Order: sequence, then structure tokens, then C-alpha cells
Amino acid sequence: MRSTTAIPSSAIASARGLVKTYGKGDTAVQALAGIDVDFTRGELTAIMGPSGSGKSTLMHCMAGLDTVTSGSVVIDGEDVGRMNQRQLTKLRRTRLGFIFQAFNLVPTLTAAENITLPLDIARRPVDRAHFEAIVAAVRLETRLHHRPSELSGGQQQRVACARALVAKPAVIFADEPTGNLDSRSSAELLGFLRRSVDDLGQSVVMVTHDPRVATYAHRVLFLADGRLVGEIINPTQASVLEVLGRLDATPATDAGDDSGVLAPIGF
Repeated sequence: MRSTTAIPSSAIASARGLVKTYGKGDTAVQALAGIDVDFTRGELTAIMGPSGSGKSTLMHCMAGLDTVTSGSVVIDGEDVGRMNQRQLTKLRRTRLGFIFQAFNLVPTLTAAENITLPLDIARRPVDRAHFEAIVAAVRLETRLHHRPSELSGGQQQRVACARALVAKPAVIFADEPTGNLDSRSSAELLGFLRRSVDDLGQSVVMVTHDPRVATYAHRVLFLADGRLVGEIINPTQASVLEVLGRLDATPATDAGDDSGVLAPIGF
């Protein structure tokens, strides 16, 4: 059953009553247990939680990469659950951007060709001014004619980041985007993602396990046992570590208290 809870106009992506169950009967595992969430337009939101809490499952369901068991997902005003596979493919190609831990670049294409690949597949023209602005922002001007094997890990991830932005998506979903990067490359990529939000009005939803990465977000949401259990606005590394420590030590149903650090989420 779909929730009738209103979705605020400021939300670029929302879920209501989101449930995801893997398997059936005695072997069934509920990865998401009835989540209501809004991701705000023009913000960088991080999703965190213990291993197995449902972080990546939530992102994959929001992005239409995985089907939901029940509940609804709306992206930029469009009901994802009502789309057929052709419509979902078009949504992912034209309205969503993706950055994963694996760079997922095509080895036979140059950096420039990898960046414009989503537009080329969709047979959409490349906005050259936008392309050049993104390339300059990720400092790839001198590497556009190099293939992935000729680029460092940080440069490859910057190509993936530029590819996610070039089609001007409604929202970018990033799943552990710094997982294969050293600390310097991570800081460069995260700084760019934050600037894409602050300066370009982009919306980014990022799954991470790293408290340092989470500090680049405007807001951090915390999951435990497939449920949203709290959030932090304008996070610091210390505040994130405190919440994660409490989640590791406390059952999800008791995660909130009156300390003011882990605020209950309600919509």
C-alpha cells in the first residue's frame, strides 16, 4: 500500500513506507523496514549506519536499481514504482547520475568519451560550456585524451564524477565513492561534490562508512536494522563518531535519547 503522506516541494527524492525483503518464508531478510525519507533539493546528504543496516539497499531502491517490496519512491516528481523497464532505463539515463566505488569506465574510450557517454547513448547534444566547466572543476583538462589505464585512481574517479554531472541530472547517487581512493584524492573528489551542490545547485545522496567523508555533507542520516533512526545537521567528525558508537552499542529501537545528538526523524 502506498503512503498518502505529502511530499514537500523541497524534496528532489522521497520514499514513503519503503520495504525491501529478500527471500521468502523462514529465510526472508528484511533489508528496509518501512522507511519514510526526503532528500532535499540542492543538498549533499550522507547515509551511514552499521554493516547490514540497509544503506546501499536504500540508495539502490531510491535510484531504481532494485525493486521495492512495498512502498513508493518519487524522483523529481516522478513515481518510480509506476515505471516499466523502458521508463526506468530512460530515468536513469537522463535524470540520475551515479558514482560508485568501482569507477566503471569503458577502457577503450578516452576520458572525454567516458564523460559524454550518457549523452551519446541518449543521443542528446553535449552542452560544451557545461562540459568545459565540469572538466575544469575536476581539473582534467590535460587528461581528456587519455584512456582509463593511463589515469591514476583519483583521476579515474574524477572522470566518473564528471560523467555523472554532464547530463545535468536531478540527483546524483554515490555509493562509497572514495572507497578506492587515497586520502588526497578523496578530499579532492569530496570537495568537488560539495562545490557542485553549493555552486551548481546539484543534489547528491551519498552512502559512506567513513566519518571524515560524512563531514562534507549538509546532513547525515543514520540507519540501523533497515530503519532510519536519526540525523545530524552540519556534521562534524566527532558528532558522527559519537552516533555511530551508540548505534554499535545500542539496539536500534533504543537508539534515540534526550542527549540531542541523535535526533529522531519524523516527517
